[in-house]
Amino acid sequence: MPPSPPTQAKRVTDQSGLLITVLLLFDSFHYVFGRELHLYISPNVSAMYVMIISTAEIALYGFVTRQLDWRVLRRHLWFFLAIGALIGFATNLGYTALGSVDPGTASMLGKIGTIFAIGFGMIWLRERFTGWQWLGALIAIGGSFIIAYRPGNYLQFGSLLLLLEALLYSLHTTLVKRYGGEIDFINFFFFRLLATATILFMLAVGTRALAWPSAIAWRWLIVTATVDVVISRIFYYVALRRLNMSVHTLILTLSPAITVIWSFWLFRTLPTLQQLSGGAAILFGVLIVLSQQRTMKPSVVYPPKLTKGVTQ
Repeated sequence: MPPSPPTQAKRVTDQSGLLITVLLLFDSFHYVFGRELHLYISPNVSAMYVMIISTAEIALYGFVTRQLDWRVLRRHLWFFLAIGALIGFATNLGYTALGSVDPGTASMLGKIGTIFAIGFGMIWLRERFTGWQWLGALIAIGGSFIIAYRPGNYLQFGSLLLLLEALLYSLHTTLVKRYGGEIDFINFFFFRLLATATILFMLAVGTRALAWPSAIAWRWLIVTATVDVVISRIFYYVALRRLNMSVHTLILTLSPAITVIWSFWLFRTLPTLQQLSGGAAILFGVLIVLSQQRTMKPSVVYPPKLTKGVTQ
């Protein structure tokens, strides 16, 4: 006997609540893992090893399920090179910045990427900001400068690196939305990781930073690649498929609060009052912008088991 409509609705609500909880948990780990790797390996190569390991894990899954198609790479070579370069440089900048910025502050500052992404949408998709959205964007940008400002040094170098990371990652997201919609999930994810790992390898060789990790560094690299890249992004895409995109983005604005808790528990570091004020301004500004995003439509993103999908 099929469940009654109220029972079905409750089950859907419970599943969505669990998905949101898991999504926030994994999303909050990103800068925490980056900071932990600082203790064991140079950030110039840690990002490269993380991408190589995650690429190998997805490649193994793709080969076992026989879903990998190298013709996809040939057909979309420029696309994967472009997003690989953007993600590679963004990841390298983010890992480097964590040497001087605590994970909680980095997570708050990273949310400025939402403003950048919507800005690219205005340029490419001819979207328009309302007056409230302009106000929200200005508040968020002002918050980023509050975090970055340091008396005497004027602008904190690590914060500037994080702002550039957010800009590059937002540009990658825009490229994927515009040109990556017809590529199935597994091939998209694998070739995206492969291109990023290649760019990071070339960057490490070019800066003469290539080095073999220690045994403990390998353990953290494997954990980071598995949790922060493979598992985290799968939940990200599944959530993006099941939730309205605006709701999905709004939920992720909560992840800095969890990151702050992780940062204090693991590293005994907390954002300063100035950084908290700037972070609050960023999140408040982003919420204003998203609350006015009436034309935003749900994105259909297929989980790894399916062969076709739209990815972000």
